[in-house]
Amino acid sequence: MKKLLARREIVPAVLILLALLVGGVTQGHKFLDLHYLLDSTSLYVEGGLLAIGMTLIIISGQIDLSVASNLALVACVSAKLTEAHYSPAIAILAGLALGTGLGWLNGVLVARLQLPSFMVTLAGLAGYRGIAQAMMGSKSAKVPDKLVGIDMAYVPHTPIPLPLAVLIVVAVVTGLILHRTVAGRWIYAVGTNAKASLYSAVPVARVTTGVFIVTGFMAGLAGLIINSRLGVARYDDAPGLELDVITAVVLGGTSIAGGKGSILGTMLALLLVALIRIQMGLANVTAEYQLLVIGVLLVLAVLATNITERLVAKRAMHNSR
Repeated sequence: MKKLLARREIVPAVLILLALLVGGVTQGHKFLDLHYLLDSTSLYVEGGLLAIGMTLIIISGQIDLSVASNLALVACVSAKLTEAHYSPAIAILAGLALGTGLGWLNGVLVARLQLPSFMVTLAGLAGYRGIAQAMMGSKSAKVPDKLVGIDMAYVPHTPIPLPLAVLIVVAVVTGLILHRTVAGRWIYAVGTNAKASLYSAVPVARVTTGVFIVTGFMAGLAGLIINSRLGVARYDDAPGLELDVITAVVLGGTSIAGGKGSILGTMLALLLVALIRIQMGLANVTAEYQLLVIGVLLVLAVLATNITERLVAKRAMHNSR
């Protein structure tokens, strides 16, 4: 029981149950309909992919504010390539390569040149979206019909939307790497104490660059998915998404100081945010009030996690005496 309470994932898990209970009471069977919930939560796949990468970044003791701008630039470039009559395969590969390359650039600046990740990615937040705006202007680029409609596709013989299935697979694979491999242990070690990790022969620069590369790849993949869902690309795609992503990661129990966190906690927190937004949307709550509720929820969740950890630590100290 003590081990269960000590887990950081317990807070979002309990809040998910509470959100389902409140939604069922206030919104009735429509909110609790499985097909409706699956279709609605698939709209948060792009944020989920970014949150997976952001979890690795924050566990390693860094931050990436440029993920949504990376997504927007990838979306614009891949759409522009198809408008220029390049094949969809080339557009997809170019989008993934661009997103990954921008992640690599962030990683090199942070790991090799020892620049603060906050400043590097803050520059990327403005710079990448600025490039997209210069490329697109006030216009949008149309995505070919053959690449549109991924949110309308389902895993065969299941009610699971294809984007949601992609997110689940990526989360499971990333979680296994983080929690079951040496590379994952290195990420935790670097986030806990980078200098001690360096003296312990952990390749700190390589680990730091690696987590930024993974996050860049996730942004590229998210950019392609949002193109398929919307059918058009604009420079202002996913405005402010990086804030929702960081909220989900921290709400899921990942320590902003680094060294602690899990993919499971992030996915639970993302589901919680999706359920709350869906419920508030059904109740016609405006976007401004939705942001206020999510912000308050984040503060309460962090506070509850800290209180739980302190209680468990005190109980363990008392029992050891």
